Amino acid sequence: MTMPSFLSDQPQTVVERIIYQVEKAIVGKRDVIEKLLVALLCGGHVLLEDVPGVGKTMLVRALARTIDSSFKRIQCTPDLLPSDLTGVSVYNQRTGEFEFRPGPLLGNIVLADELNRTSPRTQAAMLEAMEEKRITVDGTTYPLPEPFFILATQNPVDFEGTFGLPEAQLDRFTLKLRLGYPDARDEIEMLSRMGDAAPLSQVRTVVLQEEFAALQKEARAIHVDEAIKQYIVQLTGATRTHPDVALGASPRASVALMRASQAQALMKGRSYVIPDDVKALSGPVLAHRLLLSDAALMSGKDASSVIASLVGAAPVPVRRHAAG
Repeated sequence: MTMPSFLSDQPQTVVERIIYQVEKAIVGKRDVIEKLLVALLCGGHVLLEDVPGVGKTMLVRALARTIDSSFKRIQCTPDLLPSDLTGVSVYNQRTGEFEFRPGPLLGNIVLADELNRTSPRTQAAMLEAMEEKRITVDGTTYPLPEPFFILATQNPVDFEGTFGLPEAQLDRFTLKLRLGYPDARDEIEMLSRMGDAAPLSQVRTVVLQEEFAALQKEARAIHVDEAIKQYIVQLTGATRTHPDVALGASPRASVALMRASQAQALMKGRSYVIPDDVKALSGPVLAHRLLLSDAALMSGKDASSVIASLVGAAPVPVRRHAAG
């Protein structure tokens, strides 16, 4: 059966259909689902720091199914090699030529589970894929499919057997989120849904890959007023001079905050970004990129509180609608 096209529908309507389907598998986490879609619409990636068993894999599988995309999972372990991610060239004796056997990074939606359990060398193999949407194996470059989205999970820092993610790696994640435990009512609903069939089997495809790619292009076209751009740069610039911050947000963070704000505006049915978009996303986009000073850490401060204070202190630009 041919699936109907939704290209003629409003982006907000398509997004609501996607969220409705994902919520069949994940109960009570609409805010996280929305932010995952923000990252996917702006071509970014997400770092999800959480404990095991809260539904991370099911969330990513459900999202992949709704947009008709392939799902690949990488179980990160200390002995994982870069070639286990990118793939290898294997000599074919029958043809007398090398054949490339792609690794899981050449999927649409990739779950890198427990990324901080693998070595820094293997973590580094993901940098080219995340930034340039391509991989290089034995001197040959292979473009990655579209859409391409990495959701990496990370154990809390106090777990044993983990490697800290370097700043260069953290800077390539558009958002850092936490799924968290469900509340009692949502957990009861989850148990009820487990009765007859696996929740994931109820999730349906609602948009094709090429249609989602069209949504991503629409997100890039969302108007960003000069005053909004100045607001974004003011926020990221303030992290570089804050007394509690040893390493502030990079220019890449400014781009990520603007792109994420454009995606959120699209999801809200607007053709322009407003300050509230920037405010709502500044924490998830900027906090994980900051390195706090030793004095700040010893006093119990965290990056999220620093971002919140900067957002509260920054003058909000006057809203101006885009012409037309």
